[in-house]
Amino acid sequence: MKKTLLALAVLAAAGSAQAGIEIYNNEGVTVNLKGDIEITYQNSTSSASMSQQIEDADFGFDVRYAMNDQVSIGAYWEFNGSESNNAEWTKNGDNYVALYTADFGSIKFGRLCTAIDDIGIGNDYQFGINSFFDKDTFECQDEAVRYDYDNGMFYATLGYVQNKLAAGGTTDNAANQGADADYIDGYVGARFAGFDAKVILADYDSDDSAAPVSSSLLGLEVAYGGVENLNLSVGYYSADLEKASVNKDNDTWALAADYTIGKVVVGAGYSQSEYDATDEEQTNSFVNVGYKILPAVKVYGEVAKREKSGTGVTSFNNENLAAVGVTASF
Repeated sequence: MKKTLLALAVLAAAGSAQAGIEIYNNEGVTVNLKGDIEITYQNSTSSASMSQQIEDADFGFDVRYAMNDQVSIGAYWEFNGSESNNAEWTKNGDNYVALYTADFGSIKFGRLCTAIDDIGIGNDYQFGINSFFDKDTFECQDEAVRYDYDNGMFYATLGYVQNKLAAGGTTDNAANQGADADYIDGYVGARFAGFDAKVILADYDSDDSAAPVSSSLLGLEVAYGGVENLNLSVGYYSADLEKASVNKDNDTWALAADYTIGKVVVGAGYSQSEYDATDEEQTNSFVNVGYKILPAVKVYGEVAKREKSGTGVTSFNNENLAAVGVTASF
């Protein structure tokens, strides 16, 4: 349930085989163990001092029961050791049940992330676009439903989340019918002649009288991989956001590229965001290099710069960013 924007977009085919380490397979029942860990040494926009960070430390079990060649039923339990950097306690991550089909996609119910969690261009590791959509929305929450379809050429994802659970984990829904929020998002895309293009939509409305939120997003992403070892991508996102009666509408465009040389991947990206109400502009740029020690183990280094400009804008305490890291997954 970690949300990363302007990250390498991951779109798994709806009926694909489970990734991870298979620990059980018998009479149509499979159990796969999945996990990832990432350790970095980096600074931030609030401090130039470098410090070690535990970014990811998650593992989970993907269980599926095959009904026939077309349909299987599954469940996923994730244990999240990285809810925040250097967190000490492992908590529940994604927990859902799912129906998978070979030809008609999959549908999931439970605690999970919806379509917006997948969007983004480029291959930044730490310093991509800031959140152009409101961070208080519900794309990774309980009470979520997500449908995925992918036939190789055309693909689509639709997500919906309601919020009828009380704060603090109480599940007395009847007492909280007047304090709910609704969130819906999705994208549709197509792959053709080396191109991968998708249109993204999202809408979030909260009825919280103390801090109402109304937010919508329209996005377009186009990637081109028709040249061997080279990936090019462009993205545009227009967000209409009103939070506690404050207008935070913004428009963001981004460019990114990466090139693979054997086990080395070199990447770069640039984005610019403009905020209507405050006449503020923010630019982000990064350059990185990653080296695959093994297929699932990578070391990387990244440098970036973030700048703000505009009337009355408070600049970052530190605009020059750097990170080195190691990531492993299974």
